[in-house]
Amino acid sequence: MDGITRRSALIMAGTAATAAYATPAFAAATTYDADAIVVGHGLAGLVATTELITAGKKVLLLDQENANNLGGQAFWSFGGLFFVNSVEQVLMGVYDSYDLAWQDWLGAAGFDRGIDDPTGQDYWAYKWAQAYVQFASGEKRSWLAGLGLQWFPAVGWAERGGGLADGHGNSVPRFHVTWGTGPAIVEPFANKVKASSKVTFKYRHRVDEITTSGGAVTGVRGAILEASDAARGVSSSRTVIGDFELKAPVVIVTSGGIGANHDLIRQNWPTARLGAAPKKMITGVPAHVDGRMLAITQKAGARIVNPDRMWHYTEGLTNFAPIWPNHGIRILPGPSSLWFTAEGKRFSAPDFPGYDTMHTLGSIIGTGYDYSWFVTTQKIVDKEFALSGSEQNPDLTNKDIWLLLSRIWQTPEPIQNFEKYGEDFVIANTLPELVTGMNRLTGSNLIDYDKLRLQIEARDRETQHQFSKDAQVMGIRNALTYFGDSLARTASVHKILDPDAGPLVAVRLNILTRKTLGGLQTDLQSRVLDASGNPISGLYAAGEVAGFGGGGVHGYRSLEGTFLGGCLFSGRTAGRSAAA
Repeated sequence: MDGITRRSALIMAGTAATAAYATPAFAAATTYDADAIVVGHGLAGLVATTELITAGKKVLLLDQENANNLGGQAFWSFGGLFFVNSVEQVLMGVYDSYDLAWQDWLGAAGFDRGIDDPTGQDYWAYKWAQAYVQFASGEKRSWLAGLGLQWFPAVGWAERGGGLADGHGNSVPRFHVTWGTGPAIVEPFANKVKASSKVTFKYRHRVDEITTSGGAVTGVRGAILEASDAARGVSSSRTVIGDFELKAPVVIVTSGGIGANHDLIRQNWPTARLGAAPKKMITGVPAHVDGRMLAITQKAGARIVNPDRMWHYTEGLTNFAPIWPNHGIRILPGPSSLWFTAEGKRFSAPDFPGYDTMHTLGSIIGTGYDYSWFVTTQKIVDKEFALSGSEQNPDLTNKDIWLLLSRIWQTPEPIQNFEKYGEDFVIANTLPELVTGMNRLTGSNLIDYDKLRLQIEARDRETQHQFSKDAQVMGIRNALTYFGDSLARTASVHKILDPDAGPLVAVRLNILTRKTLGGLQTDLQSRVLDASGNPISGLYAAGEVAGFGGGGVHGYRSLEGTFLGGCLFSGRTAGRSAAA
């Protein structure tokens, strides 16, 4: 078979393979193949597509993965959403307001790159932040409730901050866990898109180029990948069986971030701010979260801003049953575990569990090691440990109220499994045994028993009276004044070395890659801007690839519960703007 004949056969095979995934193409007589092309079938893409078809537009929805991955990374999420002055907050006795939330957002974001300069990297990010906090304070909850979503009544208190009223952190609990977790958030949009005759799915279509003419978008080109039946999240083949070119006057890029692309993470790592990138990182997102579309969209004229702003977690566990390569799971910690460096030195404020992720990340990297330790008790593990991810929370994900209530009297099974099978846990009845196990796990003698004991005993003395100078002990007592924390997220104050609270537990914590905070710069209509700040005709972006709006709506830090919300808000904005 000669080269031309072989290539024709491959293209024909690709067309046949794609037919199994797609509805019939639009009439060949039209100038365009559709009114809009959406690149990426994650949450932002589904929301944008929902808005387009609601406006009567025909849409081609493309993704390099198969149908099993519809919903993207949002499906794997814990389902946390940031609401301000919600029904749930009121029921829990939490007073919140737009002014307080905006104060917290500004303290967390630290915008410092030209918020008053139309050419500044933070100019549109700041405006998107204002719009998002207004959205979270207003119609966000009622809009989602109208789609059938519900939330667990005990509002979580994430990112408690660094100590000052106008600094980083949530002044009040705002982390609303969706009943059904990430899959429940994806479901109403996925169902509407799948049911619409106006949507043509193009699975296994990898976009390699955004085509333009005269400064305006005309469509996309790319490669058809061989058919795959890989389960959700499992790495799929990258074998190319054909090419494609599709035309539309509008292209919306919703392809996600760079969390699985460690090379791209290292390339953009903020060394001056955080120090050198860790030698070892585990991965919190599937392999297809590769960041390819950033460079591809940039080549079409788009401006990328704030690429050094990222959000990586410090409490990562190596998954004993991985789904994707180097799969890591994050502990969502309560406030009580003691946090130590790899050499056994206790971190000080604000580097306590659940307080300030980015500051703690910098502190860990500053030690010269890429891991740290929790030293805690089984009593704390039972009450305070949760694991991020829909698959790690079958009670919430499957809406199983009895299994959820069982958390009151038993350690959730996923946490039991990590204690039993996870490589990062050490469990012992005595501190000498714990230290021996910690050193054995790392193959070193970095932890000195006497030094560790003295630090723990010093902390334990601070629990013997109602006063304390230990900021973490004060924080625990503050948490216990909130009913939601005392009910489900914070153990009563006790000594770490109290045998009745045991056994002792040490957890090696790895750096876990997750979110991109910078990205394609967009205006408040989600139009992608060029290097001069002008909109590229027909080109829109939403979700993580756009820094969740404006190229960096979070600034340097997140208040949590804002990633899914950013996909929802920017996806809705992009779909509505493009439809108009």
